[in-house]
Amino acid sequence: MNLGIGAVGHVRILVLCALLLAGAAVHAQTDPLPSWNDGPAKQAIVEFVRATTDKASPKFVPPEARIATFDQDGTTWVEQPMYTQVVYCLERVQVVAEKKPELKNVEPFKTVLSGNREAMAKLSMKDLEKILAATLTGMTVEEFNAEVKKWLATAKHPRWNRPYTELVYQPMLEVMRLFRANGYKTYFVTGGGQDFVRVYSEATYGIPPEQVVGSAGATHFGYDKAGKPILTKVPKLLLMDDKAGKPEGIHLVIGRRPVAAFGNSIGDKEMLEYTQAGDGARLMMLVHHDDATREFAYGPKSKIGTFSDALMTEARKNGWTVISMKNDWKKVFAFE
Repeated sequence: MNLGIGAVGHVRILVLCALLLAGAAVHAQTDPLPSWNDGPAKQAIVEFVRATTDKASPKFVPPEARIATFDQDGTTWVEQPMYTQVVYCLERVQVVAEKKPELKNVEPFKTVLSGNREAMAKLSMKDLEKILAATLTGMTVEEFNAEVKKWLATAKHPRWNRPYTELVYQPMLEVMRLFRANGYKTYFVTGGGQDFVRVYSEATYGIPPEQVVGSAGATHFGYDKAGKPILTKVPKLLLMDDKAGKPEGIHLVIGRRPVAAFGNSIGDKEMLEYTQAGDGARLMMLVHHDDATREFAYGPKSKIGTFSDALMTEARKNGWTVISMKNDWKKVFAFE
């Protein structure tokens, strides 16, 4: 069959296009961070994992030392307009008040029960501590876990009208999977309640309960009416896992200094400093919320997830990588 010069050229173009498409498909399949735009942040993550797991690399990290820590609120899921656990506690006030009617006329419970959001927004830290103590204690660990699971199954974020466990950042899930696929243990080091996060951490993030380091309250050992051993949550703070509490919690629970740490606010500064102070290869990264269209844009003036100018200055000085949500992420959530 005589196709002619023009026809042959046409066939060659089609073959070339097929090869290019095939190459693009292979690249898509092998890209460990498909929700990230190409750039310094993505490159830093991929190169760090490659270098620290290559035995021929001077930056090689032995498997037992491969520890990566992640803050949760604002780093791996939405924290605005209010921390998820605080929302849970505020909604639990009604239940607590039904069991203890005397609280209905006592502040700050009276304000919460009024439903006045403006008034609730003005509650002090001491007020919130009273609410947390009342709503997170006085029950067994099993009862608490059941209550949190029940709440998470129905509670939805006011902006997206989706369960909170769907508002996790797809790019950060990919980072966690990449680290684990290369022999790293991924830990949460969060200011959130340790018991609260442990309820959903494995199903949502692939991080088992024993790898969650969070703000921890005390428990009391005892027996129920049938003589079964139980642990009851009591209003005593053992660890405030924020700021300096984060490296302290890492030492207490993990026992190894991380080689990679991810955060998003001034509450994570000490964790990144502690990580960087170790020998060998280190990776310190901060998520910057600068995308009001797809999520939120906030920083120095925000009371929640404060990313101060001083933190930005320290990040630049120390060579920490600042992740721009707007520029570095192709998508923020899996459902986009």
